[in-house]
Amino acid sequence: MSPKATTALATIAVLGSTIAAFAEGELNLYSSRHYDTDERLYSDFTDATGITINRIEGKADELIARMQAEGANSPADILLTVDTSRLERAKNAGVLQAIESDVLEDKIPDNLQDSDNQWFGFSQRARIIFYDKATVTEPPMDYVALADPKYKGMVCHRSSSNVYSQTLLSAVIENHGEDAAREWAQGMVDNFARAPQGGDTDQLRGIVSGECAISVANTYYFARALRTDVDGVTAEIDKIGWVFPAQEAEGAHINLSGGGVAANAPNRENAVKFLEYLASDQAQQYFSSGNDEFPAVPGVALSESVAKLGTFKADPVSLSAVAKNVPTAQKIFNEVGWK
Repeated sequence: MSPKATTALATIAVLGSTIAAFAEGELNLYSSRHYDTDERLYSDFTDATGITINRIEGKADELIARMQAEGANSPADILLTVDTSRLERAKNAGVLQAIESDVLEDKIPDNLQDSDNQWFGFSQRARIIFYDKATVTEPPMDYVALADPKYKGMVCHRSSSNVYSQTLLSAVIENHGEDAAREWAQGMVDNFARAPQGGDTDQLRGIVSGECAISVANTYYFARALRTDVDGVTAEIDKIGWVFPAQEAEGAHINLSGGGVAANAPNRENAVKFLEYLASDQAQQYFSSGNDEFPAVPGVALSESVAKLGTFKADPVSLSAVAKNVPTAQKIFNEVGWK
């Protein structure tokens, strides 16, 4: 964080002064996105608008709790975070507000935004199936097939406490019903090659090492390994094949990175401008080229690394509806013993 940003935020937090928070041309951003490449997004917005961004970074749950504790005196204008479940958590915590924006309504597909316009998705990561091309001749073509007994002892996945796991099961609930989702989760547990562990990159490393024959991960981890050197993946990335699941059915599940305007935003107008900027072609292209993500806005060109993955059909299900299934998903995880 720059000395200027640190000073401004310290002024708000320590002195309780409203000068920095309410100053014209400022925006106070709370972000759990931890990517260095996002600096370009912020600097381009400032160059285009003259609005200075003061930033606090942290884990999503910590930022949401902070906004709750700050209450009406919170300096936060924007919350940016990763995954639908966290966006919905922020909404349920009362730290976001509904906004009206013709720009966002026009550019962001309905299924990638909150039903009450409290949050919007700005970049996408498809959650897809990866496999060892040398040992898996018939990879599962959809999520349901991952639970087929023929893949027993072959599948690796993240833990049930991970938001990507939670929203995937929540999508299965939304698309197939609670009973089918429970059966799927039990089948996954039965097929695990190892106890759920690690991040998405570790699921890819598991294929390279031979510990896993099949795994599930978000596309941007793989695209990043295509673009730059990722330890334990890039050197042998040709071993890994991939499947965009359910292309003959609902389509591939999508994880979002998104944000919303804080409930007590002191610079509300600037906050809306910032979200609208994130929906611009310039920002959307940078989500792809800078962080290997799929743009949320249709028709925006993909970076070379993302384009290598190919085109696919995305699940059109409302991610707002999916997020509401997270408590049920967690109950199912507990019932089937998905650690």
